[in-house]
Amino acid sequence: MAKTTERIRELPLEEVMGERFGRYSKYIIQERALPDIRDGLKPVQRRILYAMYKDNNTYDKPYKKAAKAVGNVMGNFHPHGDSSIYGALVHLSQDWKMREPLIEMHGNNGSMDGDGPAAMRYTESRLSKISNLLLQDIDKETVQMILNFDDTEYEPTVLPAHFPNLLVNGSTGISAGYATEIPPHNLAEVIDAAVYLLKHPDATTDDLMEFVKGPDFPTGGIVLGTKGIKEAYETGRGRIQVRSKTTIQDIKGHRQQIVVTEVPFGVNKAMMVKKIDEIRLNKEIDGISEVRDETDRHGLSIVIELKKGADSQNILNYLFKNTDLQVSYNFNMVAIDRMTPVQVGLKRILSSYLTHKKDVVTKRTEFDLKKAKQRLEIVEGLIHALDILDQVIKTIRSSKDKKDAKNNLIAKYEFTPNQAEAIVSLQLYRLTNTDVNQLKQEQTELNKKIDKFNEILSDNQVLEKVVVKELNAVKKEFGSPRRTEITAKAAKIEINEKALVADEDVRVLVSKDGYLKRSSIRSFQSTDTSDNGLPDGDKVIFEKTMSTLDNLYIFTNKGNLIYRPVHELIETKWKETGQHLSQEIGLDSDEEIIRVFEINDLKANLNFLIATNDGYIKQVTLADLQPTRTYKSRAITAIKLKSKESKVVRIDQVKPDSKQEITLITNQAYAVRFDISEIPTSGSKAVGVKSVNLKDNDYIVNYVLADPKYVDLINIGIITQRGAFKQLKLNLINKVTRAKRGVLVLRELKTKPHRIMAINSYGENHILHLTTSSDRHIELNTSEFPLGDRYSNGSFVLDPMTDGTPISLTLGQPLADGRDITEDLF
Repeated sequence: MAKTTERIRELPLEEVMGERFGRYSKYIIQERALPDIRDGLKPVQRRILYAMYKDNNTYDKPYKKAAKAVGNVMGNFHPHGDSSIYGALVHLSQDWKMREPLIEMHGNNGSMDGDGPAAMRYTESRLSKISNLLLQDIDKETVQMILNFDDTEYEPTVLPAHFPNLLVNGSTGISAGYATEIPPHNLAEVIDAAVYLLKHPDATTDDLMEFVKGPDFPTGGIVLGTKGIKEAYETGRGRIQVRSKTTIQDIKGHRQQIVVTEVPFGVNKAMMVKKIDEIRLNKEIDGISEVRDETDRHGLSIVIELKKGADSQNILNYLFKNTDLQVSYNFNMVAIDRMTPVQVGLKRILSSYLTHKKDVVTKRTEFDLKKAKQRLEIVEGLIHALDILDQVIKTIRSSKDKKDAKNNLIAKYEFTPNQAEAIVSLQLYRLTNTDVNQLKQEQTELNKKIDKFNEILSDNQVLEKVVVKELNAVKKEFGSPRRTEITAKAAKIEINEKALVADEDVRVLVSKDGYLKRSSIRSFQSTDTSDNGLPDGDKVIFEKTMSTLDNLYIFTNKGNLIYRPVHELIETKWKETGQHLSQEIGLDSDEEIIRVFEINDLKANLNFLIATNDGYIKQVTLADLQPTRTYKSRAITAIKLKSKESKVVRIDQVKPDSKQEITLITNQAYAVRFDISEIPTSGSKAVGVKSVNLKDNDYIVNYVLADPKYVDLINIGIITQRGAFKQLKLNLINKVTRAKRGVLVLRELKTKPHRIMAINSYGENHILHLTTSSDRHIELNTSEFPLGDRYSNGSFVLDPMTDGTPISLTLGQPLADGRDITEDLF
């Protein structure tokens, strides 16, 4: 009984997955996505060119339907979808992607704007003239031929490639674990480098770069600097900046326009124009009046018309930085060399190509030598036969048949089988005297050719001379001037942000809860002053008429700084709410805006004084609080807080050499007064130094800044949790050094002691606005209250049970006989 074999095997999933994916990866690496280092073609491209060559669809014949070429490729060599084959065929014809297009097309083959080609039933195609050089000599056994997918035809594994196509046309592809990005180059430069390398095998990358200056993109453009190019040519990886070619032209009305005539390689022109127009519409920069794409059959042209007085160079620099007018190009030169994907530099590509070229010339010479020897054998036989023509004729006539005649000629006259075959097949007209002379002449020429072929095969120097001669012939016929300009040094883009913005006055508002807006002066003036659009419960922290060239520094009670240029604020009507900061930056639920500063010059020499409720204080310079690249989405840390309960109580702008004094007052009524020169400057991430030596459960309520010359004139108003208001002279608080406990400014009671909730400083005879937790607003006339000493507790002005707990004490206008010295404090 026959033994049955088990066809089902149990295998671990990871083993099966690893083995299958490994085979799949190898296939797509070698047979789909990466180019061969010798002819620079992916398999589908090679099959397209070979199928069209076999179909005589060459440059010297009429165009044929692209659908026919696609059908031939799909039916004979490439069993994949027709759309992928047609896409590859179209790519080979696009002169903005290929430095030397390998296919010519009639009809719509797409555009730089990303438009797709017409369907293949409408377009016609044929090989370009330079493609003939890739396929030339393929019939002379110069390359390995393998069976196609169904074993019905042979296809080449590589094309003879009589020019270095990998560098000339470049390649792009993504495979499993590998990707390639090889830019196009100038054919004449690449051939010169190849010839030099052939003669100087020890040439360095620098030597080769004397010939190959860098990429030569079909779309032109300007490559900035050579550092990235050299890195790429040495290692296979590198990065360069490619810039559009632009000119600034004067037009009528004392205006200018920027005209773009070349764009970087691979850029979608329509998307780039759209982006520039969006910048104009969104007013990201001011000065662009119109953007037009005037590209036609005469060439590329994008016109950016500017407004009168606009800084054209500055606007161009902005567009270089923010649009595809300037892009980065990343070299990643990976190709298949000896069936293996490798990252290759310039020398490796040229060396591999030259090895292939020499191999092709050698095989072609061997083929031609074999054919010449075969023909010489026949020619010599015919000449000998004509010398003994009568005997030959007599022998043939006496033979039974053709086979017998051949055997008789071989036996009697020592002809070879091939010569005998040629003699019996000879036509009578060839027996003339003229034909004998032609045969002898042909014999001489064949002997010369055989000698030449033998010399090529036996002498490597002669072989290299043939290679050089053929490469120079290609350069002479197909060489063209360089299109891409290469500068020696990279250019840094410098933008004057202010020059991009129209200088106009606007009304700006920032609220405690984080609402921001800017409105035109007209909208502000036409709206009721009380109707500022803020939600109930919110209050204005900053409101001012500002220039669009100014900047806002917005500080929160959590130690964060939010930077906003005024021109970037969303413009709304004054009665609208505006934009909330949480739409761009995440704020904590209990985070509030406590101070906003107008900064005209970000390089100004000034400091910020920041104090926290847990007894820390520091100065930080404006230079340490410069906006970062991510300022739109992330706040800048102005001070590091010690704990979650810590909060910033006040921030002021001070001069670095300020002689001012600071007086900090705590909840338990301690006051400490010292010079701010004692407060060191710290970095933005620092906690700072101790300001007050706090008791347990005590915290800083606020502080007062004062110029020493005004100390005797300044009053401090205090409101307690019990509703008592007291005012005293600032000079009653003794000046000490930093980090002391301080002196009491209220009399401590054993039961129900007063605790300070808010303070403020002012001159004589002021109106103060007191706000409570129940949203009661009480107006205090300071002239109606006596000045107390440090040991009094003031007068009751509200009942916390009915009016709510005091939460803020803000300064109103001075009375008619009052003196306002607050403007002199800074």
